[in-house]
Amino acid sequence: MPITFNMELWQLRTFCEIADTLNFTKASERLNLTQSAVSHQIKALEDELGVKLFLRGKRGVKLTDAGRSAVESSRKILDEAESMRQQVAGREQALAGSVRVAAATQALVYLFAPLFEDFMDSHDSVELVFRTTANTEQTIGDVLEGLVDVGFASMAVYSPTLETIELFSDELMLVVGKKHGLAAKKEVSISELEKERWVLFERGASIRRATDDFFKKVQVKPEKALESNDTYFVKLMVEHGLGVSLMPSWAVREEVKTGKLAQVRVKGHELKRSVAMVSLKGLKSAPIRAFIEYMLNGKARLQAAASAKNL
Repeated sequence: MPITFNMELWQLRTFCEIADTLNFTKASERLNLTQSAVSHQIKALEDELGVKLFLRGKRGVKLTDAGRSAVESSRKILDEAESMRQQVAGREQALAGSVRVAAATQALVYLFAPLFEDFMDSHDSVELVFRTTANTEQTIGDVLEGLVDVGFASMAVYSPTLETIELFSDELMLVVGKKHGLAAKKEVSISELEKERWVLFERGASIRRATDDFFKKVQVKPEKALESNDTYFVKLMVEHGLGVSLMPSWAVREEVKTGKLAQVRVKGHELKRSVAMVSLKGLKSAPIRAFIEYMLNGKARLQAAASAKNL
């Protein structure tokens, strides 16, 4: 005798929303339902499955082991249902809509702009809406708050509500002015770095976080000349000899080519960072899915653009 299930897609949507927020009140607000209706749906789903999906306590709501397993299955079912709906409606053949994208200003300008431009050329019915952020933390916050659909983050991201896909890695290198005593060197030692004054990015920036981690690792206390989150300003100050800095190679490519700045490796150290594409888990519109797929297909191109070997 075949087994029958009475669960509905709307129950799975409610379940995933609570799993994302771990808060019945927030989930009900997002779904525009009363809290009692949300609770009733989850109770019906738990009865259907014969397991508890959530643990409710004074400190809030947590997924059970069965709940964690059910989340992934539910998202697959909902994604398949959405895919079928769009195929039947004919929208897969004619993508239309918008994708809101966030990235730190320097990455948007120096790395992503060419790929974004090509995406717009090949998807003329999809509008890309750009939002520049001061740092990676703001980018992730914008994704979590629903202000943007896709963000690009150069720091480790741990959130049960986020889908994180690594795109490429880059490397921070010592950047000095062309007249600096280290400009002609291929490598510098830690002892040489201790003598320098530094032009640093402000706290909160992913570059600053990586820089601070490096200083801590090699036990260097940098003498700061100034701080700024303006990449152009940092480069200009280094060019004029106010200090040295650690920056990704792609951010100074043009200045190195024209001889305004020089890049030097730190002997015995590779300051690698991973850059990922971040979006909320769950259902995504056809334009968002198309954009994510396009960026994944462009991984090799992004890696080549970010590589220090191209200098």
